[in-house]
Amino acid sequence: MTSATRMRILIADDDLTSRTVLTSVLQKLDYDVTALPDGQSAWEALQQNDAPRLVILDWLMPGIDGVELCRRIRSRETDQPPYLILLTTRAEKKDISEGLNSGANDYLTKPFDLSELRARLAVGARMIALQDRLFGKILELRDALEQIKTLRGIVPICSSCKKIRDDKGYWSQVEAYISRHSDATFSHGICPDCLHRLYPEFANELDEPESPGSKPPQG
Repeated sequence: MTSATRMRILIADDDLTSRTVLTSVLQKLDYDVTALPDGQSAWEALQQNDAPRLVILDWLMPGIDGVELCRRIRSRETDQPPYLILLTTRAEKKDISEGLNSGANDYLTKPFDLSELRARLAVGARMIALQDRLFGKILELRDALEQIKTLRGIVPICSSCKKIRDDKGYWSQVEAYISRHSDATFSHGICPDCLHRLYPEFANELDEPESPGSKPPQG
């Protein structure tokens, strides 16, 4: 992980020693660490728009514990949810089930193995990157739908020159407006009415039926 792609991570653990050790380990792995001492401060931090997306929570904390914190986080509507890892001494199957059912993405027991921690964080980083790409596609689709709605709605058009007014108040030629709001391309020609008005001499020639003698002899 390079400094250009350094990922932010939030950890919450009420035990000072555990929090300090985990912070040191994560910093050596080149993560940008926010370390908090309890669930309440973590809950407040995670409600901010710029909150870290990768989160490690201790299960047993005063006030709001890790499981309750997972439930609260999952109750919030968001297009870019955080990746939650519970870190605890509880290793029974029922505890793991309770932790995952609360909304945690992963579960890691204390004392943690460094290589396992690194691998699980890598999985979390990949999931966040996948969510971000998916969110980007959703935004593109939303923008495309808005453009389609614009073309389907009321389009102000000049009754004389036929220019169209966009949503910023600028007037554009019909083809320029449609090109900006769709994938359509234009091939220009001339209609019969304009042909008669602009080039009457050619229009008259095209309108005249061919005489029998004008056809080339058949050989």
